[in-house]
Formats: sequence, structure tokens, C-alpha cells
Amino acid sequence: MELQPVLRGELVHLRPLAPADFDDLYAVAADPLIWAQHPASDRHRREVFREFFRVALESGGAFTVLDAADGRVIGSTRYFGYDAPRREVEIGWSFLARSHWGGRHNGEMKRLMLDHAFRFVDRVVFRIGPRNLRSRRAVEKLGAVEAGTWADGNGRESVVYEITRGNRDGHGP
Repeated sequence: MELQPVLRGELVHLRPLAPADFDDLYAVAADPLIWAQHPASDRHRREVFREFFRVALESGGAFTVLDAADGRVIGSTRYFGYDAPRREVEIGWSFLARSHWGGRHNGEMKRLMLDHAFRFVDRVVFRIGPRNLRSRRAVEKLGAVEAGTWADGNGRESVVYEITRGNRDGHGP
């Protein structure tokens, strides 16, 4: 599975994250309200975001999200944990500028990623902080169903959602 393809929709374009994207992406991420429901609610701080950005670059699956209308940087997302034998990948670490909340941008971004992923996998997972209701509702709108909980190495719990090839968009196999 190619983890950093260029993906183009009507509203958003996704391209591989590059080191030169830091300033434009931090300009978006510096908004504390983006992170208010997130377990890492201090990610709006430059030094905290710098570490997030470094890990994103090293992941090999991160994207810079651009507004298709004007080419402006509006956020980031990534694939993670691709497991070829299990035919599974995670989508996460997504954020968009508040100017692009409540519309169709997040849905299109995730659908582009799902379309690409389902060429290679049978299951896509999302791990979301239990209090991050905004993100939980967003993946539910995509047809993701709650599949349990998961704790990272620090004991931080996430709610796990999944979309499988058979239940994609609620249409069944």
C-alpha cells in the first residue's frame, strides 16, 4: 500500500507532508479550540506541535491537506500501522482549520483516504479519545462503527471505530 499518494477531491487535496510545511501547518494548529476535546489538548503550543510534526514526518504516512479552491494549507491527517497480513490500516491524527469545520471537507478528506485504502485493505480503524465527541461523530457519519477500546503504552484509552470493506458506507457487502 502506498501510504502517501497524492489524493485530489473537489474540496481538498492531500499531498505528502514535507518539512517545509511546518510554518503553514502550525499557523492552523495554533488554534487551541482545535485541540479542546483532544487528549493532547496542549498541541496548540509550538514546542508540543513541533514534536507532533516530527513524528508525523517520520511516520511515512502523513499528509498536508490543502483547500482545493485556493491551495491554502488547512490541516493534516495520516495513515498509520499498515498491516499487510491483516489487511488493515489506521487513519488518524487528523485536524482541520476551524474555518473548514461543519462542512464537507473532513468527509471528503476521509473518503479519499478510504477509497485509496480499500484498494489494499479490508479494514480501516480510527482510534479516538473518548471525550473527542466531534471526531467520534465525524467517523460515525462515514459509516464507522464502534469496535471496542484500546490503550496506548501510557495507558491513555481510545475508542476504536472501524469500517470494513463489507460495511463501507452502510451498504453491506
